[in-house]
Amino acid sequence: MSFQLRVYVPEHPLIKHWLAVARDANTPNALFKTAMTELGRWLTYEACRNWLVTMDTQVETPLASCSATMVNPQVPVAVVPILRAGLALLDGAQTLLPLSSVYHLGLERNEQTLEASCYLNKLPEQIDPETRVLVLEPMLATGGSIMFALEALTRRGVDPEQLRIVSVVAAPPALKKLGDNYPQLKLYTAFVDEQLNDNGYIVPGLGDAGDRAFGT
Repeated sequence: MSFQLRVYVPEHPLIKHWLAVARDANTPNALFKTAMTELGRWLTYEACRNWLVTMDTQVETPLASCSATMVNPQVPVAVVPILRAGLALLDGAQTLLPLSSVYHLGLERNEQTLEASCYLNKLPEQIDPETRVLVLEPMLATGGSIMFALEALTRRGVDPEQLRIVSVVAAPPALKKLGDNYPQLKLYTAFVDEQLNDNGYIVPGLGDAGDRAFGT
């Protein structure tokens, strides 16, 4: 199946390794959370390519002056973890983006209708359209939660061109919704699984990422 949006599945051995750890039903909760942290780190690393704004500068080494390139601190960066499973990716993302603002968005899915509803929204009323926004959503299944999040962000001024999504596993229904509505988006995921089951869970997937990460 082809999608309108740009979906990147990095060919990185560490991403493959930690995905295997996360998929394994025998992985204990603490190790599962470690796997999610590592996936958050490495997928964020990939998402930052050609996205963060840099600036040329001059630095003094112990021996001489030399030209250098740094991330421009004047261009804001925000990370939006979709609670609660998105919190499992946050530590890894923050190690690479320590100066970013973090805006929590709490969504839960109705297991009968599979629709998302919001129980916590810490997004500001307005967001500078130049802001680079990284959305953390481990499971892109039906697409309800990620569509809710993107609508909330774009209403507040976020430019979809500056959005990046980090997901551990994604499925065709969510990717089709994203492509139909936000074709300019870029999404970074460890794997695209083939299908959903009758309950709207990704197969083979990870199971319930929030439950496994937090042991509840």
